[in-house]
Amino acid sequence: MSEVEVIRARALDGVAHGFLGRRGGVSTGMVAGLNVGTGSADDPEAIAENRRRAGEAVIPGARLVTPYQVHSPDAVAVIAPFEERLRPRADALVTDRPGLALGILTADCAPVLLADRAAGVVGAAHAGWKGAVAGVTDSTIALMESLGAQRARIVAAVGPCIARASYEVDDGFFRGFVEVDPANERFFADGKPGHHQFDLEAYVAHRLAAAGVRTIETLGLDTYSDESRFYSFRRATHRGEPDYGRQIAIIGIS
Repeated sequence: MSEVEVIRARALDGVAHGFLGRRGGVSTGMVAGLNVGTGSADDPEAIAENRRRAGEAVIPGARLVTPYQVHSPDAVAVIAPFEERLRPRADALVTDRPGLALGILTADCAPVLLADRAAGVVGAAHAGWKGAVAGVTDSTIALMESLGAQRARIVAAVGPCIARASYEVDDGFFRGFVEVDPANERFFADGKPGHHQFDLEAYVAHRLAAAGVRTIETLGLDTYSDESRFYSFRRATHRGEPDYGRQIAIIGIS
């Protein structure tokens, strides 16, 4: 049995956290590995075991909680564990309570983990392009502040996500971002005619910095190109595969 791989960020040293990929799980087939996505067609028992392994690898004994992600800018404060059927429809969670493991699922979108060590407040955000441009990281920071955090003390790490070289978008996508802010043009590189390469990781880091976060670490890991290590929705789509796995990023107060 392979060991669960936990990728950690230096910016979050001393905080219980981890970005996980597909290594160390029990799922088989096209979602082989540590698939934690209940939205996949995977065996529910395998998903449950993978979630258990993921939580134990990062914060042993903590209760793993994840939202029902909808590509929104919404963040929710968690004060106690909630049942799977009662998951809030949101794309970020924050807490100041020990014993909780906040989890965010991704398969190309950017997972963002945040912490104010002095205040004992942590957050986890799912930043796909829709949530990122709508301000999911801004909402997460604001909610952390409501629990006593100070944005000047917050540190953040952007985990494995689709890289610019793998993220081809069309002119309509490009124009939408530039209409929001002409300066967003810098997050795109020229691609084939009528297309561009979008740097999601850099854009998310920019939003964090613009919100006043001073310490931001980007891991620079491409979910699309590293098949042995990560799941990727876009890779599965390009191959015409009927299903894809999801990885998880976890943070908590141990």
